[in-house]
Amino acid sequence: QVQLVEVGGALVQPGGSLRLSCVTAGFTLDSYAIGWFRQAPGKEREGVSCIGRNNDNTYYTNSVKGRFTISRDNAKNTVYLQMNSLKPEDTGVYYCAARDNVCPAPLGGGAAMPYWGPGTQVTVSS
Repeated sequence: QVQLVEVGGALVQPGGSLRLSCVTAGFTLDSYAIGWFRQAPGKEREGVSCIGRNNDNTYYTNSVKGRFTISRDNAKNTVYLQMNSLKPEDTGVYYCAARDNVCPAPLGGGAAMPYWGPGTQVTVSS
């Protein structure tokens, strides 16, 4: 049974950093692409970043380029999202999701991702 759990959400001040972890179980992580998505109150879910089974396939939405970094440690069955220079508009529930092989293009809101975690809250506020 495919399982994903997000860890690391918190309240952080603007300009701060946070690292989210997507801990996986029940499947071979190195065969899957993992995406990070977020949903702010009153807004549609949006794709933030994605990493394919081969680490050369990565994607970032424009608003986080240069601030967020996605990485994976297959031995630990975990994918990370390092978030730096956080802004209030980064606030939302962050989800990780999985699909076979490569990231969908475009990443979109995640309709192409069959497996999801329950989400973790990130709040950027002073």
